[in-house]
Amino acid sequence: MKWWIFSGIWLFSLELVAQDAEKLIREVRQKMEQVNDYQAKGKLKTDVAFLKVPVSNVQVYFQKPNKFRIKKDGGISLLPKNGVSVNLNSLLLQDQYVAVAAGSSMLEGTPVQIIKLLPLSDASDLVLTTLYIDEKLRLIRKAVSTTRDNGTYDMQLFYGRYASFGLPDRVLFSFNTKDYKLPKGVTFEYETGQAVPEKVKDRKGRVELIYEQYQINKGIPENVFR
Repeated sequence: MKWWIFSGIWLFSLELVAQDAEKLIREVRQKMEQVNDYQAKGKLKTDVAFLKVPVSNVQVYFQKPNKFRIKKDGGISLLPKNGVSVNLNSLLLQDQYVAVAAGSSMLEGTPVQIIKLLPLSDASDLVLTTLYIDEKLRLIRKAVSTTRDNGTYDMQLFYGRYASFGLPDRVLFSFNTKDYKLPKGVTFEYETGQAVPEKVKDRKGRVELIYEQYQINKGIPENVFR
């Protein structure tokens, strides 16, 4: 009898935890759902040991639920083509995942709730995304994504003027260069043409996207995303 009582309490506790995770995700989404579209100006900084990439001016476009594009002034961009990892609106607003609570932690002095997102589609490039959510402000502070093609990478988000919309002022994207697929035409070579040693390949690369100004819900021409 006691075993059945314990099992019932345990199952009930799991259900409550699951409900809390879904509730927190819903509240994060509420901020994002205010944004039907945005256009933003910004700067893109790339820090990879074997590539010399200057700081670039960029235009960033988003349209609900999942259209996202970064237009860069020349040169290469190491950000994922699908943009899901850089723009969490594209992931959360599609509601194509299962949310699982994974405890709590501290992130740079801020209490965060950890929630894992498991995609419902087998065709998704994302295998798993772990979110670190500022429970008080309902903001995503960090996301760690595991993909089929580009290994595991993480993203830190920093907020300021547009926090009420769930939009960051700065995004820091980090990845392991050994696992990451470089854009077409870019190879693991120094400017001299010499091959890059394995120990150099196996390092963290960083891409920083700094948003200088957003234009929110002003409408975006469809041809921007073609």
